[in-house]
Amino acid sequence: MDKLREKITSLKLETEAAQDKADEANERVKVLEQEVTTKDQEIAALNHKNSLLESEVDELEAKLSEAKGAAEEGAAHGSANESLTKKISQLEEDLETSDTNLRETTEKLRQVDVKADHFERKVTSLEQEIENWEKKYEELDEKYKVAKNELDEITRSLEDI
Repeated sequence: MDKLREKITSLKLETEAAQDKADEANERVKVLEQEVTTKDQEIAALNHKNSLLESEVDELEAKLSEAKGAAEEGAAHGSANESLTKKISQLEEDLETSDTNLRETTEKLRQVDVKADHFERKVTSLEQEIENWEKKYEELDEKYKVAKNELDEITRSLEDI
């Protein structure tokens, strides 16, 4: 009878431990899901910035083409040519800066995307772990109920004696 009570107590403790681990895993899933949401927002912001920078690069390339064309037409005019050359140099610098920004933003976007994939895999793994803990909890709960019923039967039969 004492062994049965010890077994029931042991099963209760295992059940409580399993429930605690399941709760802890659920909390970790919530935290990771929040991180995934944050990373998704970062990705959206970086995608927007990326498209803005691509537009700026296109505009600067068009201006550079115009400036080069104007510089070729104004080759006969010394001072105009000098002014256009400065403008071309400035536009080329702007284009380089924008291109650098675009590359950096694209790299950041790639890194954030990799992190988001990692967190999504982690969430999936934790959800599987929760499912396993819940199954174990259900099994332990069922064992506990069976043991409790056995104890109740033994107690009744002892009381009847």
